[in-house]
Amino acid sequence: MGIITKRAGHVEVVTVDFPPVNALPVQGWFDLADAIRRAGRDPDVHVVVLRAEGRGFNAGVDIKEIQRSEGYDALVGANRGCYAAFGAVYDCEVPVVAAVHGFCLGGGIGLVGNADVIVAADDATFGVPEVERGALGAATHLARLVPQHLMRTLYFTARTITAAELHAHGSVYQVVPRAQLDDAAMAVAADIAKKDPRVIRAAKEALNGIDTQQVHRSYRFEQGFTFELNLLGASDEAREEFLNGR
Repeated sequence: MGIITKRAGHVEVVTVDFPPVNALPVQGWFDLADAIRRAGRDPDVHVVVLRAEGRGFNAGVDIKEIQRSEGYDALVGANRGCYAAFGAVYDCEVPVVAAVHGFCLGGGIGLVGNADVIVAADDATFGVPEVERGALGAATHLARLVPQHLMRTLYFTARTITAAELHAHGSVYQVVPRAQLDDAAMAVAADIAKKDPRVIRAAKEALNGIDTQQVHRSYRFEQGFTFELNLLGASDEAREEFLNGR
């Protein structure tokens, strides 16, 4: 359980495993960031595959941990942890292939929105339910997956979108049956890994350099409103309602 890494040739496979739904605690986000950073710095790694065990790819932050915590330490930790993990994916020196199954919510959108390639199972759904949790965030990353007006609709309604729909928008590269997901992600990774790593690393840096969206700054801007909503009490009320099944 936790963040598990495994090398397969020149591909580093990073697996998230936090039962039952992969809602990551504060330390989990930092551990994930560290694992991806280590992989990117390793000259023997040409590609990173980010995948998950269990029922879904990612359910965001561990709301129970935040509610158990006195004061704002867990909230600040979750904010900083998500920022670190999302940033590690984006800044990774080599391409990151996200293999997504089941639900991909909140923080999961932050991860896949910053990934370089997304391969998804046919049962995968994507969404940002933050407005129903009294928080804001990951609109920056959702906007990398769908057009602007659809992003706003999904954000305001907290609705999800399927892998097939994202494939139609071009943000998901491939949709496969759940049983074929790992093989499909590894096939894409292997195709990239056989290229000259000097060229691929240069290409990753170049593509980030010409990106029109400053993902680090815009996501940090969003996080400020989350903290503001906590000070107003709106976030705590929303989290309690969610945990109580209302």
